[in-house]
Amino acid sequence: MEIVYVYTKKRNEFGRQCNFSDRPAELHVDILPDATLSENFVERNPCDTGIQCVQEMSEHEVNTERFETDTRGINHTEGGWPKDVNPQEVEQVIRFRKKVEKDEVYINTIQQLGGVMEHCIRQNNAIDIYEEYFDDIESDLSEEQPSAKTINVFRDPNEIKRTATHISWFPDGPRKLAIAYATMEFQGASADTSMDSYIWDVENPNKPEMTLKPVSPLVCVEYNPKDSHVLLGGCYNGQLAYWDTRKGSQPVEMSPIEHSHRDPLYKAIWIQSKTGTECFSASTDGQVLWWDIRKLGEPTEKLILDPTKKQDPTKAQGSMSLEYEPTIPTKFMVGTEQGTILSCNRKAKTPAEKIVNVWGGHHGPVYALQRNPFFPKNFLSVGDWTARIWSEDIRDSSIMWTKYHMSYLSDGCWSPIRPAVFFTTKMDGTLDIWDFLFKQNDPTLSIQVCDEPLYSLRVQEQGRLIATGSHTGTTTLLEMSDSLCTLQRNEKNLITACFERECRREKILEGRHREMKLKEREKSAGGTAKRPEHEEEGQEEEGENLVDKAELDFFHMIDQEKKTREKKEAARMEAEKKDEESNKNIIIEEEKEDEEQDSGTEKADAESQEKEQ
Repeated sequence: MEIVYVYTKKRNEFGRQCNFSDRPAELHVDILPDATLSENFVERNPCDTGIQCVQEMSEHEVNTERFETDTRGINHTEGGWPKDVNPQEVEQVIRFRKKVEKDEVYINTIQQLGGVMEHCIRQNNAIDIYEEYFDDIESDLSEEQPSAKTINVFRDPNEIKRTATHISWFPDGPRKLAIAYATMEFQGASADTSMDSYIWDVENPNKPEMTLKPVSPLVCVEYNPKDSHVLLGGCYNGQLAYWDTRKGSQPVEMSPIEHSHRDPLYKAIWIQSKTGTECFSASTDGQVLWWDIRKLGEPTEKLILDPTKKQDPTKAQGSMSLEYEPTIPTKFMVGTEQGTILSCNRKAKTPAEKIVNVWGGHHGPVYALQRNPFFPKNFLSVGDWTARIWSEDIRDSSIMWTKYHMSYLSDGCWSPIRPAVFFTTKMDGTLDIWDFLFKQNDPTLSIQVCDEPLYSLRVQEQGRLIATGSHTGTTTLLEMSDSLCTLQRNEKNLITACFERECRREKILEGRHREMKLKEREKSAGGTAKRPEHEEEGQEEEGENLVDKAELDFFHMIDQEKKTREKKEAARMEAEKKDEESNKNIIIEEEKEDEEQDSGTEKADAESQEKEQ
């Protein structure tokens, strides 16, 4: 049972209501500040104070749900015929059609559908949204700001992430790309690490189109340009394998271990041949091997990368990159771990003659090597902190190079469309796009692709799409703006002049360097060595050291500068002394004049006093 008691109170018992009104302020207490209390406080600099007088804002992100697409075929069969009509009999079909075409219901239906279809057709004929009205007008792309946007991101589907070591585009259009995945750290792969590599559809990043299952992780993968169903792969254990996508995920054939490379196979390239089955490979074991995939039992040819040209396996340099131009089928180039670039000729008579020239320009391994598609004599190399452009005519040094970056460079390649554009990737996750016609000190466009090191790079043949793989297996597909993938006006002539100018400059420096070396050699030999007549003409004293001469000239200039400064200082001091003496003479004359004036006034006063007396 609930007891309720209500307390009541009348309004008049509340008292008088409050009436508020404005009035001036009144001072009731005035407390003066105490200066001694400030000694108890310590000032903070800076002083951070939280305030709440700002508008409250919140951030919310929504990611759309992913959906997977699949391609399936449908078998269409002819149907809808009555049971008593055999569609294979032409006479029965014609008889049935004549019967149906006379039916009023059929005629009315066709008339109704015809009106609807005619309306749609007229709408389509009224305006064509895909029509190009100004095909003959050339757009000026020189003033367009270069840019690139991300199209898709392909991630390694395995839990244990691996490096995207190599990328190869599908030869028959930008529809697919094959990506090789491997853990490149020595003994860094665990037993649970997957060895699979994948072929991706460009428009479907959720699921790979096909899986390649090697016996060892793939370090490189390459599509056959003559047969888009065949892929070549180099394994981490040194074996070479090839796949036929029509025959499944397992390799068709692999090279035997005893005849393969002894180190990871870093690069494999298809060779221009009639059969389209020949290729060659390079590894850090110091060998270049030629193969025919129809019989992978053993290599058809072998070359030891000995720069001394003695084919000594103990002096061989490991290869990290290969370069092959189909238009020059007998020549190829190799980038080594020691930073050197070897120019080789496969058709030389002896193995020693196969290594034609050796360039040394990088402080570390050469990770990328490619000839310019428009000027095969000039080629690009990427290693340590720079990218360098070389010429086959210059044997000692590169003709152009980028600045030294703060991060290590990992890969690079030329643009297949523009001869002045090339791309480089760095270990800080940035992709640099260089346009040497625009500027040479800094990249034209630098894109922060991801926050992890980029490892591989590949440009599609049409020059618009570029794919770059990262350390954790994330491959980013980028689309470049029109200015970066459209040949500019007079670009070939301008870059030709640029390369020729740099070649002439390097030749002049090379000749001057040889002169200095020869003079040093003669000076050390006491001037006993004889020089050729054409080098004696027009040169200065024999045995003269240009460096010492430059040093003497430098110190002589410093002495001359000191003497001129001392002369100026002495002249300034003399001028000051003269000014002081002239000032003193002026003061003395003024004092004399004052004394004369004083004496004159005294005489005048004395005379006036005498007159008064």
